[in-house]
Amino acid sequence: MAEAQALLEVSGLKKYFPIKAGLLGRTVGQVKAVDDISFTINKGETFGLVGESGSGKSTVGRTILRLNDKTDGEVRFDGIDLFDLPQDELRRLRPKMQLIFQDPYSSLNPRVRIGDAIGEALLDHGLASPAEVRDRVLDVLAACGLSSYHYDRFPHEFSGGQRQRIGIARALVLNPDLIIADEPVSALDVSIQAQIINLFRGMQQKQGLTYLFISHDLSVVEHLCSHIGVMYLGSMMETASRDELFRNPLHPYTKALLSAVPVPIPKLKRERIVLSGELPNPANPPSGCKFHTRCPFAVPRCREEVPQFREVGSGHKVACHLV
Repeated sequence: MAEAQALLEVSGLKKYFPIKAGLLGRTVGQVKAVDDISFTINKGETFGLVGESGSGKSTVGRTILRLNDKTDGEVRFDGIDLFDLPQDELRRLRPKMQLIFQDPYSSLNPRVRIGDAIGEALLDHGLASPAEVRDRVLDVLAACGLSSYHYDRFPHEFSGGQRQRIGIARALVLNPDLIIADEPVSALDVSIQAQIINLFRGMQQKQGLTYLFISHDLSVVEHLCSHIGVMYLGSMMETASRDELFRNPLHPYTKALLSAVPVPIPKLKRERIVLSGELPNPANPPSGCKFHTRCPFAVPRCREEVPQFREVGSGHKVACHLV
């Protein structure tokens, strides 16, 4: 069996946003949106990044693609340090790394026909001649379950599920190696979610794609991802393979998230863990373990000492004093 090859390696990534105040706009604090996280995605795998709204998941995706500047850390794509690349070399690499947005409608120009919106990146990067663009776009539309007559329609003429397919088509047309999907099914009905998840699976099998799948819904992540990372307030709490995480969650926050996943068989119903309090302010995070203010098992050490993110089993890592 061939050894897995890493496509994306994130090490010690930090992204802090300055808080400015006063007439001179002086920096008076920082929002620690992403605070020292690390993970690796091997070629052909899907890594799920989960957590509550405000945990920093989307910021991770945007920072990896250099849509945000990093504060610290390293991001390597196929062995290349992305933040060391000059802009012209990064531009040449962009087609290999694509982003699917959470809201496909807001990412589409309402005055541009769908065929032109999908094909413009091919022209912009010189990957196809004007004569070739239409055929390339029609091929990817068909692969995403859309028809040739959709080519000349405008965004407002499509349903939510169809718009998400358009977003996927726009990413796929460049033949990428890595796709970062930011909450791509959160706004869709359950039946449409299943169609989009199956589309992701099919494209991965056909093209050997690698995904970073960002979601707050563990039931969706369970069906699509091979490995999962759990984020809370900008920090990684736990990472493991999908089967290991669902079988043996170790961090109290992971357990709370899993307890909220609906179970199809009533007899297998999990004990619901309800977290108290609100998500703390990322501009002023709690001392010690960031989760201790809401953790039902917190001990004095949790308030005073930041837990190390360490391996406790084969590929299973957790940041918790209680483990």
